[in-house]
Amino acid sequence: MLVLKNGRILTMAGEEFMGDVAVENGKIAALGKGLRYDGAEEIELGGRYVLPGFVDAHCHIGMFEDSIGEVGDDGNEASNPVTPEMRAIDAINPYDRCFAEAREAGVTTCVTGPGSANVIGGQFVAMKTYGESMESMILRYPVAMKAAFGENPKRVYTSQKTTPKTRMATAAVLRKALTGAAEYMKKIEDAGDDRSKLPERDLGKEALVKVLKRELPMKIHAHRSDDILTAIRIAKEFDIRFSIEHCTEGYMIPGLIKKAAAEQGMGVIIGPLLSERSKEELRNLSFKAPKVLYDNGVEFAMMTDHPVIPQQYLPVCAALAVREGLPEDAALKSITINAARVTGIDDRVGSLEVGKDADIAVFSAHPLDFRSRCVLTLINGERVHSEL
Repeated sequence: MLVLKNGRILTMAGEEFMGDVAVENGKIAALGKGLRYDGAEEIELGGRYVLPGFVDAHCHIGMFEDSIGEVGDDGNEASNPVTPEMRAIDAINPYDRCFAEAREAGVTTCVTGPGSANVIGGQFVAMKTYGESMESMILRYPVAMKAAFGENPKRVYTSQKTTPKTRMATAAVLRKALTGAAEYMKKIEDAGDDRSKLPERDLGKEALVKVLKRELPMKIHAHRSDDILTAIRIAKEFDIRFSIEHCTEGYMIPGLIKKAAAEQGMGVIIGPLLSERSKEELRNLSFKAPKVLYDNGVEFAMMTDHPVIPQQYLPVCAALAVREGLPEDAALKSITINAARVTGIDDRVGSLEVGKDADIAVFSAHPLDFRSRCVLTLINGERVHSEL
């Protein structure tokens, strides 16, 4: 048993109070005031801020390794526009030093996977930022299937002189892949117990069947408003669970975003906002976007897209959104409970509640103050960073 004493607790579950958090067997055992347990270790916090560990809802940490260039560039298998069989867990280097930098900033969970070179890139994983191996770090796998619209697949495959070269081709490639998976699923269902009638095993179609069965959501890369609307259209055609990733111009069509969120359960993950307008799709990039979505009743998470923004600067992105008018509570939720909810891992992380994983970050001052430091990080109840 470990008890964090006399902290300013921001649970991200509707409560804020001065008190204690008790941790046992990797889980949050209790929250309250004056918690005492025989034999428990106590850490005096002296009024420091206590929050759930931050959750980065979309990044590529471990797949584009830090400082080693092409040798560690494993984020895109840009040899075929449809590669749903690719698995992030086979490409991530869990010993990349960026994991340590993340947890030193209070980021305890990241949702990481393939980049956006392909129309369908492969399977994402939700993982902790600490562990001895990939297996020990996995929170949920697979957590989503990656797809991409817009400039990236066009650029990659135009250079290879093959499809897709246009936005309509990208949409057609995605439809064809989903239709092929639907036919594969039907053949398996029709075969029943007769194994002689089963189709030849296809790992890619097998992975997409989970999307069609709504077992696995699709994370759809889309910056421009027209690409966002194409993604919404195709998701509706195939009745799949999905989130719009980046959603750069979503703030320009907030009514349509809100409608899709309400009618189709669409998730929204915005970012990276702290970056240059490095390509045409980013010409309308703005830190005002979070406030516009918030004002229109759209729940969203914020991401780093690491290594575009190093993962440790996730709270800085939230803080800059506050400077542009987003309420502090909404900003913190976008990197804690909202990020967990949109990626389907809120049963484990994202808020301080009894029974959830003891992933906790303690800050010297308000976590959105640029001068604040993360002084203690727990992952599964284990101290993985401490300045106390």
